[in-house]
Amino acid sequence: MKEFIKDVLIAIVIVAAITAVIKPTIVKESSMEPTLYENNYLFVNKLAYITKDHPEYEDIIVFQSELDSDDGGKKLLIKRVVGIEGDVITISDGMVYRNGYALEEPYTLEGYTSGEVYEYAVPQDEIFVMGDNRSVSLDSRDPSVGTVHEDTILGKAFIRLYPFNEFGLL
Repeated sequence: MKEFIKDVLIAIVIVAAITAVIKPTIVKESSMEPTLYENNYLFVNKLAYITKDHPEYEDIIVFQSELDSDDGGKKLLIKRVVGIEGDVITISDGMVYRNGYALEEPYTLEGYTSGEVYEYAVPQDEIFVMGDNRSVSLDSRDPSVGTVHEDTILGKAFIRLYPFNEFGLL
């Protein structure tokens, strides 16, 4: 009996340690297609930005938005980092420009970015994010989301567990 209790306690400690570092997440919408699809099961590294100052370009992050969720809380969103503090973002004629240079974004669904943004300077401690499915993504182009304060970032999506045939690093 002592051995069983010891094994259970060790398992609890291991699970607690893992959940302190990794947050399991399920994709709920289509805004990240074709990279991520609805019901993809991901692991998010909650410590990814503890050791470095900011997210990097093209990181896929999960953050707490100000949008209301169906359960009465605030929605978690998953988006791709397009700009970091100090960057100047322009979206015009379907192209995204960062600091005057057009971005090559092979991960987008349509290869076209709708909307217009003119020389938006990303504020200090903020991140400009967009979904890969630009025609349906609610992201930094929309004032209801806006730029993401670094304090609201829960972590970096780094591995897809499900569907099993797409298992791997992101």
